[in-house]
Amino acid sequence: MQSENAIRVMIAEDDFLVAEEIARIVRNKGYQLVGEAATGAEAVTMAGDLRPDVILMDVKMPEMDGIEASRRIQQQHPTPIVILTAYETTELVTKATEAGVGAYLIKPPRPSSIERCITIAMARHRDLLELRCLNEQLSARTAELEKALDEIKTLRDIIPICAKCKKIRDDQGYWQQVEAYIEAHSAAKFSHGLCPDCFQTTIQCAREWHAKRKD
Repeated sequence: MQSENAIRVMIAEDDFLVAEEIARIVRNKGYQLVGEAATGAEAVTMAGDLRPDVILMDVKMPEMDGIEASRRIQQQHPTPIVILTAYETTELVTKATEAGVGAYLIKPPRPSSIERCITIAMARHRDLLELRCLNEQLSARTAELEKALDEIKTLRDIIPICAKCKKIRDDQGYWQQVEAYIEAHSAAKFSHGLCPDCFQTTIQCAREWHAKRKD
């Protein structure tokens, strides 16, 4: 008996009898069967239309095999996938994993094996999505840091400066005020003011100027 929160399962299997047996097991286990595809291409389309919680995908199917169908589904509508195969090989497992498959079943599948693989595939899919999210955040942060580093300009080597007026000669041979040069070659900005010594000197000059005017 299915509950309202039953896991929604889609089957992709071109063998009618095998598909019927898997469908029977799925229903008996309390899952909700939402669709059955007979080709790989049909599986890709139905995955986008039905958005199942998990897909039981045969490997050998017309038009498109299960590995390619799984790869396209993960690119378009990431979904937990269990591969169904008559023969288990290292090459098949590697290709299935690279295509985003979370688990695999040897045909004919047993009810307990289907339940176990669905659980594993859904758990691995959650982990994969979390990892993908973390990678995206890391990539975004790395891009921000690279942009910031590109914007940072660093002063290097010996800087030619006038011993009297303190202007700096740039690479083109022009003399600039020291603050203009530093702002052009670094991220620093200047706010102008007077130090205590210069302030006292300015006050003294002002007093002397006023005194001369009175005279």
